[in-house]
Amino acid sequence: MLRCKDNSLYSGITNNLDERVKKHNEGTGAKYTSSHKPVTLVYCERYDSASEAKKREHEVKGWPKGKKEQLILKSPEDKPLESRL
Repeated sequence: MLRCKDNSLYSGITNNLDERVKKHNEGTGAKYTSSHKPVTLVYCERYDSASEAKKREHEVKGWPKGKKEQLILKSPEDKPLESRL
């Protein structure tokens, strides 16, 4: 999940997290983030298949922003974000 410069949240899936965040910040990642950059990675989960990831993405995208913020806050703070994958 990305936090955009206007504090909005963007959810998506990828098989190369670092490259995808880079593309979002270059303005080539998605139409939405191209007008809301810069973005910062604030939450991520790892799945064994694209199908599982798409199901979770669809679920999270349907949540209100407050519920997404709670998910971000519940992630382990004692580990760097990259190690939570």
